[in-house]
Amino acid sequence: MLIASQSQRESNVRAEEDLSIYIQVVPCKRRTDRNERLVMGFRFDLLLLFTTLVLLSTTTSTVLSDVILSKVDRRIDLTSQIVRVTSTLKVENVGPGPVSEVLLTFPEIQAKNLAYLKATLNEGKGKVKNSGSNLPINVANPEELPPSLIFHSVSLPKALGEGDSLTIDVLAVFTHVLRPFPEEITQADIQLVLFQDTAHYLSPYAVKVQSLTVKLPKARIEMYTKLENTNIHGSDIKYGPYENLPPFSYAPVVVHFETNQPFAVAQELVREIEISHWGNVQVTEHYNIVHGGAKSKGEFSRLDFQARPHLRGASAFRNLVAKLPPRAHSIYYRDEIGNISTSNVWGDPKKTELLIEPRYPLFGGWRTTFTIGYGLPLQDFLFGSEGKRFLNFSFGSPINDLVTDNLIVKVVLPEGSDDISISTPFPVKQGQETKISHLDVAGRPVVVLEKTNVVPEHNQYFQVYYRFNKLSMLREPFMLISGFFILFVSCIVYMHVDLSISKSSASYLAKLQWDEVRATIQQVISIINQCLSKHERLEASLHDLSRTGDVQACKTARKTADSLFKEYSKELKPLLSFLQSSPQATQILPKVEELVAKEKELQERLIAKHSTIVDCYEKKIGGRELENRVASHQQKVVALKQEVEDLLEYVEEI
Repeated sequence: MLIASQSQRESNVRAEEDLSIYIQVVPCKRRTDRNERLVMGFRFDLLLLFTTLVLLSTTTSTVLSDVILSKVDRRIDLTSQIVRVTSTLKVENVGPGPVSEVLLTFPEIQAKNLAYLKATLNEGKGKVKNSGSNLPINVANPEELPPSLIFHSVSLPKALGEGDSLTIDVLAVFTHVLRPFPEEITQADIQLVLFQDTAHYLSPYAVKVQSLTVKLPKARIEMYTKLENTNIHGSDIKYGPYENLPPFSYAPVVVHFETNQPFAVAQELVREIEISHWGNVQVTEHYNIVHGGAKSKGEFSRLDFQARPHLRGASAFRNLVAKLPPRAHSIYYRDEIGNISTSNVWGDPKKTELLIEPRYPLFGGWRTTFTIGYGLPLQDFLFGSEGKRFLNFSFGSPINDLVTDNLIVKVVLPEGSDDISISTPFPVKQGQETKISHLDVAGRPVVVLEKTNVVPEHNQYFQVYYRFNKLSMLREPFMLISGFFILFVSCIVYMHVDLSISKSSASYLAKLQWDEVRATIQQVISIINQCLSKHERLEASLHDLSRTGDVQACKTARKTADSLFKEYSKELKPLLSFLQSSPQATQILPKVEELVAKEKELQERLIAKHSTIVDCYEKKIGGRELENRVASHQQKVVALKQEVEDLLEYVEEI
């Protein structure tokens, strides 16, 4: 530890005098009154931050001297509402003793918006770099260093000896640091935002060489701070290189630029992940989203927006994209009114993308609420380890570039789960509650995880461990079986109770015969319904064929359907014979026979359609020719379906 040099203090004093007189800002166009007001508006913030750093650095009697940063390369990405700062630090130990940690420094005004921080050891050389595993990071409170700065300690994998060096890659992610200016705009205005930082890397260590690159979404820059060695290349502003910078060196910069990227902020997101050991994981996500950019003022014109959306609504966003797991199914999207049809789903073996559009475009300050739900195969996310089961699931939201102010993740475990433990890659607030669902007795345990200021980098896997007795899976089926058994026994007892006055009367015998006829007709209806169900499965195999191209699977489905149709035909023969011989069935028999005949004809047409499509796929015939071959069959199938449904409804009513 060494005393701060006199030259450093003199440099700080000179810099403070320069800043108090004027902050040098260079507009990319002719300076306007608005730009001048901009400088005056943010001059106080920069001066306050600057003065705080000066006082802290001059009143601190010691600085760290065992470590220097021989090279610092910073890259600030401002292409979205989430600001990502990537720093490559070459750390060198110039002291006599070993160094086991490196301090990262953030001012309080910046640290309050720090959402994610990661440090990795860069083991590569030259142009090819290999990033190692994450290094442990903890909040530090070092003595004799500025208390108004927030320090994070990065633990090195092994102590750095005298003269040794290593390279660390640091990723810092910030939210809500881009300030809209002006704060309110009309529908026709573009969105301008302000970003402020320091061109010099703020660190308790001396820096030999450092440079900074600020990447913007567009080449249009309203204004930016002009320092020594400042260059613009397209949409990038480059500061530096700067050499031999003392500890706690700084150079405030302001960038005022255009961005029309979506500022989608979920003020609250509740994700419910419900586990069913019968093979499914159901995910339900409730969003409360607001546009966090410049607030909209004035009237909104739907006509102007639809006619020229890029000019009369450039700052608004109309859709969001969610990247779901690859085998997501049963996807739905709705709000408080009901289902929203403006959505689209497409996927491949690696992912499933869901594009959703709210009922109206979102301008600055506007908000919307909606719900997304989907199912996932249980075997993809539930595993076993040492006699326990554990769920391995992603933590954050699947929506791209979404900032979540408050995220609540609820994992609903099966009833009877115990010995619950949680493993997360970062600190979260944990709790537990109980949910009562259908066929529950004591309720299902629910693990509740809560975190604020969540960004896409938090979308990492966490684990929930628990024990579950396999016999507990039989609880709900046993309850269902018992309930149906009691119901059936009650029905049997009721049906066999003799409430008639005389069993030899003609009316009683006629009633018995009609009951037999009605029971037979019910069996016919049941068989017809089973046939219709197999028709649907046969058509479903054609949909799968168009999606996957698996001809063999389609043939297998056809073969299975043929065998089932033959069995149903055998079952129908004795039933029709009974109806033909019963005098009570005289009136309804023609309709029943017509129903059976129409269903048989529908089978033949559907099988012909199926054979035609499979044959076309085998011969690689598609497009218009395939449609022409199938058209006649399809028209007949649709007509026969309607006739069968009408006859079935008529027979059921009788």
